[in-house]
Amino acid sequence: MLLSGKNVIITGCNRGIGYAMLKCFASNGANIYACARKSSIEFEATVAEIANENGVEIWPVYFDLSDENQIKAAVKKIQMDRRPIHALVNNAGITYNALFQMSSVEKLKETFNINFFSMFLFTQYISKLMVRQKHGSIVNIASTAGIDGNAGKSVYGASKAAVICMTKSIAEELGEHGVRANSIAPGITQTDMLSSMPEDVINESIIGSDLKRAGNPVEIANVAVYLSSDLSSYVTGQVIRVDGGLK
Repeated sequence: MLLSGKNVIITGCNRGIGYAMLKCFASNGANIYACARKSSIEFEATVAEIANENGVEIWPVYFDLSDENQIKAAVKKIQMDRRPIHALVNNAGITYNALFQMSSVEKLKETFNINFFSMFLFTQYISKLMVRQKHGSIVNIASTAGIDGNAGKSVYGASKAAVICMTKSIAEELGEHGVRANSIAPGITQTDMLSSMPEDVINESIIGSDLKRAGNPVEIANVAVYLSSDLSSYVTGQVIRVDGGLK
C-alpha cells in the first residue's frame, strides 16, 4: 500500500504496460485517473472491477493524444474535481521501426506528436497543479532506444530521447517547488508493441541481456510505483533502465 490515499494520473491504461500500471497502482492503494483514447464497455467494466477489488476509486478519462483540444478538455475535467494530484505517469505512446533512409517525414511527425509533443503539453498543465500544491511526482516512460540509438529506431529513439531531456529539465526547474521528475527506460518488454519488431532482433536483444528474457509489463509498473511513492522522495532527474541488463 505504498500509494494509499494518493491520486494518480496514468495515460495509456487500456493495454500493455499501462494496463499493468492500472492494476499495480490500484493494488498499492492509489486512486487513479485512468486515461485512454476511446471509451468502451470492456474498459469501463475492467476499471470498475479493479477498483472494487482494491477498494479504490478509478475515474476513466478519454482523450486522443493527437488532439490538443481533447487534451485541454481532459485536464479541465481533472481540475474540476479539485483533488490533489500526487503523481502523473506518462505512459501512452506509439512505436515506429524503420531504417533511417526509409523513415518518412510523416511518420517522424506522427511519432513525435504522440510520444513527445502531447506528453509535453499534458505535463505542462498537470505540473501547474503540482506546483500550486507544492508536491508531486512525474514519471515519464522513455525507452532504452532513446539512450542507445538502435538500428531501425532513429525516429522512435529520437522521440524517447526528447522525453528523457524534457524529464531532466523538468526536474531541475520544478524541484524547488517540491515536484520530482524521473523517466523509466524499458528494454524488450512483452507487449503488443513487440510484434512490430523482427523476431531475430528480439531474440538477439534477449540473448544479449544479462537475464536472457524479455521483461513483463508489471516489472515496469513496479518501478513506476516506486517513483510515484514517498520511498523515492530524494530521487529526481534520473533515467532508470528496466531492461534485464541489456547490452
